[in-house]
Amino acid sequence: MIFKKDTAEQLADFLLQIKAIKLQPTKPFQWASGWMSPIYCDNRLTLSFPKVRTFIRQEMSKALVEKFEKPDVIAGVATGGIAHGALVAQELGIPFVYVRSAAKGHGMENLIEGKLESGQTVVVVEDLVSTGQSSIKAVQALRESGAIVKGLVSIFDYGFDTARSVFEKEKCPFFSLSNYDILLERALANKYVSKTDEDLLRSWKNNPEAWGSSLKIA
Repeated sequence: MIFKKDTAEQLADFLLQIKAIKLQPTKPFQWASGWMSPIYCDNRLTLSFPKVRTFIRQEMSKALVEKFEKPDVIAGVATGGIAHGALVAQELGIPFVYVRSAAKGHGMENLIEGKLESGQTVVVVEDLVSTGQSSIKAVQALRESGAIVKGLVSIFDYGFDTARSVFEKEKCPFFSLSNYDILLERALANKYVSKTDEDLLRSWKNNPEAWGSSLKIA
């Protein structure tokens, strides 16, 4: 689910312009999972562009308050959600923590870094949602610490049904500033991809796990 369509369209344009998102339907990328993908998303690049970084900070802050009301704490998910989460927390004037992918193997062996007290309300910030597994892992860690997770907001998501199911199962509302469907609309409108590529790009979203093998690209 996106926050507002005009925000989603503007952000999609930004991500394409700065090459934070690349579309290569005939020369796909390989994810760590082994999936072949016609899209590569690196939202860390947005941090190097002040105009884009500011847009994300302001729109995410507005969206977060409108959807969930102002929480006690913002929690970023390591590593992509840390910087943007901290920026949003600064914008709203509230504390920030972040959730590691795994607990430290030394010292205090923290999984959650920063001051978080049981009973505090939290909104989680992610840079990207794909299958939703890493996001939900962070949500579970926060809940196990005693936090009340109101929901999650991401910069971008692929719109996979598997992710939607995972969030529904965990009863964690989530939305993004932009998504894959909006991105395709803007990419076609601005001629980043051709009309002949559209079917390939849309078929990937419907069955991303098998897409590469079915097209004999892998």
